[in-house]
Amino acid sequence: MPRKISDDHPKEYCGLFGIINNRHASWLTYLGLYAQQHRGQEACGIVANNKGILSIHKDTGLVSDVFNEQVLSKLKGNAAVGHVRYSTTGSSVLKNAQPLLIDYAKGSICIAHNGNLVNSLELRKYLEKSGSIFQTTTDSELVIHLMARSRSMDLEESLVYALKRIKGAYSLVMMDNKHLIGVRDPFGFRPLCLGKLGNSWCLASETCAFDLIGAKLVLQIDPGEIVIISETAVKSIKPRDLQFKHRHAYCTFEHVYFSRPDSVVFGETVHLVRRKLGEQLARENPVDADFVVPVPDSGFSAALGYSKESGIPLEMGIIRNHYVGRTFIQPAQDTRDLGVKVKFNLLKDVLRGKRVVIVDDSIVRGTTSVIRVRNLRKVGVKEIHLRISCPPHRFPCFYGIDFHRSSELIANRYESLDKIRQYLGVDTLGYLSLEGMLGCLKYPKNHYCTACWAGKYPIKAEKKHSKFSLEGRCCGQGEIAKC
Repeated sequence: MPRKISDDHPKEYCGLFGIINNRHASWLTYLGLYAQQHRGQEACGIVANNKGILSIHKDTGLVSDVFNEQVLSKLKGNAAVGHVRYSTTGSSVLKNAQPLLIDYAKGSICIAHNGNLVNSLELRKYLEKSGSIFQTTTDSELVIHLMARSRSMDLEESLVYALKRIKGAYSLVMMDNKHLIGVRDPFGFRPLCLGKLGNSWCLASETCAFDLIGAKLVLQIDPGEIVIISETAVKSIKPRDLQFKHRHAYCTFEHVYFSRPDSVVFGETVHLVRRKLGEQLARENPVDADFVVPVPDSGFSAALGYSKESGIPLEMGIIRNHYVGRTFIQPAQDTRDLGVKVKFNLLKDVLRGKRVVIVDDSIVRGTTSVIRVRNLRKVGVKEIHLRISCPPHRFPCFYGIDFHRSSELIANRYESLDKIRQYLGVDTLGYLSLEGMLGCLKYPKNHYCTACWAGKYPIKAEKKHSKFSLEGRCCGQGEIAKC
C-alpha cells in the first residue's frame, strides 16, 4: 500500500493565482500554479470565465497530473482563477479541493483561499441554524455563505459584509461573472501580490508565478485591502473595519521555509533574507568545522550565509532527488528511513572523516532529522554540528501551517537544548534566536507573526476544536486567549 514519505518539514496550505483580460487565461493560470506547486501538492483546480459563464476542472494530484492540453483547451475564457492545496480545515477529499465554484442568488462566484479561519466552527454552526446548506467541510465556503446573507446585491458591499465577520488568516482570489478580486486579511498573515502582463492583470501568492509567465510585479496587496479588477479598471478599497495601522502579522515562516527563494514576499527577496538568517546564525552559533553542508533545497540560502560569515567553505554533501512524488511504496513496515533515503543521498567520499556543519531551515517533529543524522554517521562523518535558521518551534499554528498540537513538536517533548541534541544524535545543536531572526527582516518586529516560536497569538482561536489543541507548554492554560 502506498505510504507517504517521511518529511519533518511543516506544510503550507495553498497557492493562489488569477488573471483577467487574456485569451490564454487558463493556460497562464496553469503556469502560475506550476510555479507555486511547492505551496500545495495534494490537489489543484482552475475556474475559467467565458463571457460570464464559469466552468471548473479540479482533481487531487500535482498540477502536471491534473491538467493537460485537452483539459485546458476546454477551459475557455478571458479570465481564470487557480489554486494548489494541502488540506486545512476540512478533510482531504476532492469536494474540498479549490477553487470552490458556487451558484447563488447573486450569480456565479468562485473562491480560492490561502490561510485558515479561526472562527469557522462558530460561524458554520450559526449559518446552519439559519438554514445554510454547505457543499464542503472547508472554511473557505463560509465567505460565500456570508456574502449571500448580505441584503445588498452589490459585489463590493456583500464582500465587505462577509469579511467583517470572519477572523483569521486569509488571502483570497475570487471571481464572479465580471470581476477578478484579491483580498488580504487585516493582519496580512499570507502574501498576495498584483502583477501586469500587457493589458492583463494578475494575482498570485508569490512573484515567482509572475516571472514564469513574463508578468511584472506592480505591488504587494496591503493587509485589509480589497482589489476589484474588471477588464477595463482596477479598484482598491480599504474598509475602515479591516485596517490595523499599528501592527500586522506577516508569517515569518514564509521567509524561513515556505516561499520559493526567487520570490519577493512581504517586500523582500526570500533568498536574500535567508542568507541574512544564515549569517546571523553563524554569529550566534560559531563552530570549528571543515565545511558547511546545506539540507537541500530549503537550507541552501541560509547555508550560504553561514559559510560567508564563518569563513567555513560550503560543500554539497547531501543530494536531493527532485523526481520523487508525495507517496512511495515501501516494501516493509520497518523501513522507515527508506523515505529519507529515496529523497536524499549522501556524498560519502566528501563527508567521510569530516567535521561538518549541517544547516537546515527548521526542525519541527525531529523524525527526519534523526534518520538523516544516523545516515551521516554510517558514512563516517566525524562530527555533526546542526544549525537551524529559526528558533525552536514550541507552539501550534492556527493560521495555515500543519502543526496544531504542542505535543507534536520536538522542542516541547524535550525540556532543554541538550536533550534535543542527544535525541538527534548530533555533536552540537544551535538555533537562531528570535531576536536574531527578526533583526534580519525589513519591517518592525510587531509586523510579524511569531506565534509558533513565542506563543503570542495575534487572534484568538476557537477553544473547542481538536485541531486547536494547546496541550503542552503553551502557558499551561490550554486556552488561546491566555497566550
